[in-house]
Amino acid sequence: MNVRRQRISGTVVAAVTALGLGTLSACSGASAAGNTEKFDVVASFYPMAFLAQQIGGDHVNVTSLTEPGQEPHDLEISAKQTAQLQESDAVLYLKDLQPSVDDAVAQSEVRTKIDAASLTTLEKHGNEVGGHAAEHDDHEDEESSGLDPHIWLDPVRYAQVAEGVGKAFEKADPDHAADYRTNTAALVKKLDALDTEFEDGLAHTKSKVFLTTHAAFGYVAERYGLTEEAINGLDPESEPSAARVKELEKMAKADGVTTVFYETLVSDKTAKTIAADAGLKTDVLDPIEGITDKSRGSNYFSVQRANLKALQTALGAK
Repeated sequence: MNVRRQRISGTVVAAVTALGLGTLSACSGASAAGNTEKFDVVASFYPMAFLAQQIGGDHVNVTSLTEPGQEPHDLEISAKQTAQLQESDAVLYLKDLQPSVDDAVAQSEVRTKIDAASLTTLEKHGNEVGGHAAEHDDHEDEESSGLDPHIWLDPVRYAQVAEGVGKAFEKADPDHAADYRTNTAALVKKLDALDTEFEDGLAHTKSKVFLTTHAAFGYVAERYGLTEEAINGLDPESEPSAARVKELEKMAKADGVTTVFYETLVSDKTAKTIAADAGLKTDVLDPIEGITDKSRGSNYFSVQRANLKALQTALGAK
């Protein structure tokens, strides 16, 4: 499916984004989540924090619940973080990605709750995503239940979320509404350009199939006509069965797969084992759940472009 971005209409549904309390390159650097002279926003993890900072600019104080280098799925909110959440003006989160954040937001009295998942469409993805999947449907994917939360990796969906967040900021902090509108429009323009880069960069490749350890790139596969085959499902820590590994090795040979992609925040042991057995290379494809010293870039856009380059190399872009 390759649905183009449409403008968000209607009421912005209240939602929360949990962002780590550690310092992030996209954040304001303030240590307190609330009670500052700015519009205080708590975000659940990096992609939400980045949006808040890009849209809010100098008017916001952004803090993240998930620290750099911490796997977002594993986050357990502390009592201190819960208290700081209560003191904030807004919370931006992605529902169903981090259960402890969902619970904290539900119990919080924060006036403005922004759920990114409510601002775009989510789909059901499992180990195998893309147009090629129908050719390999002789097995039932046991890990395909639930909606895929990795919407930020699709520039089109991320732009939809940005528009919704911008509207929520305008409503919650009307004194700076004009700046929020300007910043949102600028961010959406950059995301539209990134979408074009991916579309053009992946239009002509020798292969359309890529192999990952974590099924985080289903939206990317659908958007740009590729197929993601994942060793694990949506849970990056799950272990593949021996049958799944054998199936992947067979698929890799049949489809001309050259590379097993792993990510920065999860062990690369499984990827390297399968790559060695199948005679494949390994490389990084970053789900951009956090920026660390290991990241191939300092922010969302630079890491996305590094991902595009890695995909072009692995798929044999012409």
